[in-house]
Amino acid sequence: MGPVAEAVVDLDAVAHNTRLLSGLAGHGKGQGAATMAVVKADAFGHGVLPVARTVLASGATWLGVTSITEARQVRDAGIDAPVLAWLYGTDDDFAWAARHGVDLSVSTPDHLDAMPPGVTVHLKVDTGLTRNGVAWTDWPSLVARAADLERRGTVRVRGIWSHLASADDPGNPSVALQLERFEEALAVAAKAGLEPQLRHLANSAGIVDVPAAHYDLVRAGLALYGVEPIDGVVAGLRRAMTLRARAVNVKRVPPGTGVSYLHQYVTDRDTTVVLVPAGYADGVPRLLSNRGAVAIGGVRCPIAGRVAMDQFVVDAGDLPVALGDEIVLFGPGDGAEPTVEEWAAWAQTNPHEILTGIGARVPRTYVSSGELPHG
Repeated sequence: MGPVAEAVVDLDAVAHNTRLLSGLAGHGKGQGAATMAVVKADAFGHGVLPVARTVLASGATWLGVTSITEARQVRDAGIDAPVLAWLYGTDDDFAWAARHGVDLSVSTPDHLDAMPPGVTVHLKVDTGLTRNGVAWTDWPSLVARAADLERRGTVRVRGIWSHLASADDPGNPSVALQLERFEEALAVAAKAGLEPQLRHLANSAGIVDVPAAHYDLVRAGLALYGVEPIDGVVAGLRRAMTLRARAVNVKRVPPGTGVSYLHQYVTDRDTTVVLVPAGYADGVPRLLSNRGAVAIGGVRCPIAGRVAMDQFVVDAGDLPVALGDEIVLFGPGDGAEPTVEEWAAWAQTNPHEILTGIGARVPRTYVSSGELPHG
């Protein structure tokens, strides 16, 4: 018997999604935009090194990470592809990034002033998300300062970028407004003497539905892992993660039996209850209590009672369940098993939080029809 709980990552699905998204990027404004695979947060919980090697072998040419710490993990593994990191204070180890060819995002004037000689930067402008990025009022002075530093040979400005707020909501007027503002930002930068190699704006939803946002580079995040970024729009992605476990306790109980803490679930018939060895410490949200489901033997079964830290109970009815039987918590959706999108809906969150929340004590197992990437 294998692990009592594991996350199985289908690297063929990741490769398929990378190729599909890279193909879509070739039909937008950039007429052949490159693809950045966003592998932050341990590749959305899928495992950064196997995923990074898979996407780079499947059409992506860039990797995107949040922090310099995440960039170190990539470089320490011998991966030398271009990397962009974008979230840190002004006192991080920027010199390490310069030495190891990691591009850094600049989102405030103070960050630009903190950059050491030899660093390559992407200037990020806030075009309407109101999150990270240089404030619009500071943009003219920042690009003037960056152009001066580039002329002096201190920094290299490789890119200008921003992030869309509502690309996953087709027809949202904010998308057009952000595109217009981004064009204005590029014009201001050009007037200051900057000619960046890369302009990038499109996230996963932008790749699928906003070709005008493709420019020179697109950033594929959630879609890499098989979640369609826009409700109702099917791009043909394949879900990459299956979370499964094995039954560690099975018992037959009579009607009126209270299940789990505070007996918030009470059986209404003779039934079989099955103990699943995964809980909220492993990324099973407590909000799935009495509302989520799993699949056993190709049949969907409800979660019975409260999800605990390490375990939860399933009401399997009259299914013939034995110790060690497989339980699929979520998966590709090809059969009775729930999808990560369904789990997210039950937990009143998004698929990003479900995937990145699968805990470190849940081992990742990688499957592929070809040679598995090392890592």
